[in-house]
Amino acid sequence: MSGSLPAPVFGDGDYERIDSRLRDTDRLLADGYPGDAGTRQPVHTVYVPADRFTPSLAKEWGEAALAAADEAGGIERLARLVGLSPELAAEVAPRVETKLRAEPIEDLRIDFEDGYLAPGRAAKAGGDPDATEDAEAVRAAEQLAAAVAAGTAPPFAGIRFKCFEEATRRRGLRTLELFVSRLLEAGGEAGLAGLPEGLILTLPKVSTVEQVEAMVYAVERLESSLGLRPGRLGFEVQVETPQLIIGADGSHPVAQLPHKADGRITALHYGTYDYSASLQIAAAHQSMEHPAADFAKEVMQLAVAGTGIRLSDGSTNILPVGDAAQREEAWALHARLVRRSLERGFYQGWDLHAHQLPTRYIATYAFYREGLSKATERLRNYVQQTVGAVLDEPATARALAAFVLRGVQCGAASAEEVRALTGLDEAELTRLAHPRLAPINNTAALAANTYTS
Repeated sequence: MSGSLPAPVFGDGDYERIDSRLRDTDRLLADGYPGDAGTRQPVHTVYVPADRFTPSLAKEWGEAALAAADEAGGIERLARLVGLSPELAAEVAPRVETKLRAEPIEDLRIDFEDGYLAPGRAAKAGGDPDATEDAEAVRAAEQLAAAVAAGTAPPFAGIRFKCFEEATRRRGLRTLELFVSRLLEAGGEAGLAGLPEGLILTLPKVSTVEQVEAMVYAVERLESSLGLRPGRLGFEVQVETPQLIIGADGSHPVAQLPHKADGRITALHYGTYDYSASLQIAAAHQSMEHPAADFAKEVMQLAVAGTGIRLSDGSTNILPVGDAAQREEAWALHARLVRRSLERGFYQGWDLHAHQLPTRYIATYAFYREGLSKATERLRNYVQQTVGAVLDEPATARALAAFVLRGVQCGAASAEEVRALTGLDEAELTRLAHPRLAPINNTAALAANTYTS
């Protein structure tokens, strides 16, 4: 009969058999690849030696960054100097100045590893290096709690402790324990409810999956002993050794980390100089853009795609200090490298000096401002089902929304500006960028040609 449907081939038993066969796959996709959380990711991480941290550090870095830009002729001139058009420089400069005054550091790491020189200082003072680091771990926790209570702390902050290699393992664990336990106590004394929301712990020089599993055990023990809710303590993993990219058995250990850490890993950070040195790359050629660095970062990117674990590029050690010519050359390099990372999907990097802050924000804001008009136009067309020059699919719409959302979160664009351009408020933009955060009826969504998960 014309128009009638054919007799069904698949019965209930077939569906059940296929469901049974794919049950493990369904569980892996749901649990192992939950997607991004949709929360704010800092655009950078600033590292400072533990003994130099004070509650006023972020403000001091902002002032130093503004002074350096003023000495170069102002932020707008600096933006033109690093390659922005006069129009874009004028658009970006006031936003960068506002950022440097209000929130110059987004993420701060109090460093007890490479940037920390307690043994040398303790020896000069005739003291015990372990006692010195114990005292400074406690002091750093107290200072961070004071900064949070005073409202001067960056939105994200924490420590990098020593790695889990045999020579430094117990020292790293001791510093971690002292810092977290004292931070909790000091926060209570300052009237704070528990640990700071933006607390981040960084495990450096990871070489094996087992080191990450040991870190999971360590934070579980801390949570249990300190009365913290299970899962409260996450941590970053620094990818600084070739053994994590390609293991002794030829596998990629970094790809196993998301599935061996009980959801504890928040980010992977590439370590430019340790990784480069491990490959015997000459010091003059160690760089964030060396082909060896790009290979490692591409493996990292593939390893955590869809897992919700974020990525951070490393740093450049060419600092904007010295005479005017040296500063300008270093600023141009830094801005170019920041832009390069953003274009490759690494939305965070390391900054090592206050003078790097102007170009961090100049390059970042330029990246989002340049793409804002087209991205918001395509989003508006997609949401309103208007046919434009580009016919975007749901996956592309998610990418467009994520791009715009990142721009809002870092200050490159305002929520009001984006709403005027797209008709979407920040909550709607977040749901569009990360649909798994707001499950919807897929049948209705498909019928309306809107986004699906």
